[in-house]
Amino acid sequence: MSRVSRGRSPRSPQTPRRPLTPRTSLGLLRRSALAAASVTVLSLAASGCVVVHGEREVLPAATPTEAAEALKDFTAAYNKADKAYDRGLDADYVTGALGAIDAARLDAGHEISPSGNPSYVPLEFTDTRFTIPKKAGWPRWFVANADANKGQDARWLLVFTRSNVAEPWAVAYLTLLDADDVPAFKTDKDGFAEPVPANSTELAVAPEDLSKDYATFLMDGSGDVFAPGVHTSAWVAQRKKSAIKPGLVTQYIDEPLGKGDFAPLGLRTADGGALVFFATHHYEKQTAAQGTSIPAQSNSVLALTTGEIKQSLTLEFVSNQAVLDPGRGAADKGVEFLSRIQGLTAAQGE
Repeated sequence: MSRVSRGRSPRSPQTPRRPLTPRTSLGLLRRSALAAASVTVLSLAASGCVVVHGEREVLPAATPTEAAEALKDFTAAYNKADKAYDRGLDADYVTGALGAIDAARLDAGHEISPSGNPSYVPLEFTDTRFTIPKKAGWPRWFVANADANKGQDARWLLVFTRSNVAEPWAVAYLTLLDADDVPAFKTDKDGFAEPVPANSTELAVAPEDLSKDYATFLMDGSGDVFAPGVHTSAWVAQRKKSAIKPGLVTQYIDEPLGKGDFAPLGLRTADGGALVFFATHHYEKQTAAQGTSIPAQSNSVLALTTGEIKQSLTLEFVSNQAVLDPGRGAADKGVEFLSRIQGLTAAQGE
């Protein structure tokens, strides 16, 4: 899917884009504020004119009708972009981690097939359910949970967000889950969910710390922040196994992404914890020994590669995660991964 910044060409996931190639040895390889928009509602009361400030009033992020319309607009834009392999066609409807991954996917597709996607099948959603939180201020956001005709019979959870009423809803995070893995959310009497502040002290880990903690964990797998699993202990073990092979050395860099369009978003679950979506940034540098060469790469990788691949290739990825963050009082405080979707966003050959 495609966009990092609405209406503009995708930018680096965070701050000015650093060189793709690590600047020094492996030891050195380790790595907007959203403008506040207010909505003022003026209503007449018997005593005079009463001003209700949207930035302070706790309100539903959207109505169910508005949420359904947002999903419809996203799907239409995504299908147009996917059919034409043109990231400009859905740039206003994706952002953050999904935007970075989608933009690269469409760029690679266009490079390989300039006339469009020869395997195009329209994305369709059915049995859609919306989880809409009540909150004050911006950004506003909600989650759509739907069956899709793609994605191995999984439920698609799409996190829609926007920073003001003038811009369209855009999807920042995408998670694919088995129906049984979608948690039950805490809701009020009207069915609205409860968002979790990024700096919440009521969870095992504050959402704003998850990206940094995950990047740190991947360095060596130490610590007990994250529960063992495919995307934690097993991934660290797999990296260690792949780091040194005959004629090839692979180095890894992991960096947090937690600001602006990449800020974490969390919903309180019925058990007192939270489902949190967050993003990370990863580099993988392959270096071939003299007399050997980098393994052959797929057309999709080559389409995103700048520079000539001689003795090294640095791959850049953006990843979005969905985790269960336990309540601070839970017996088991390990953060559990439900899903991780990673996409190649650029590559540099040397």
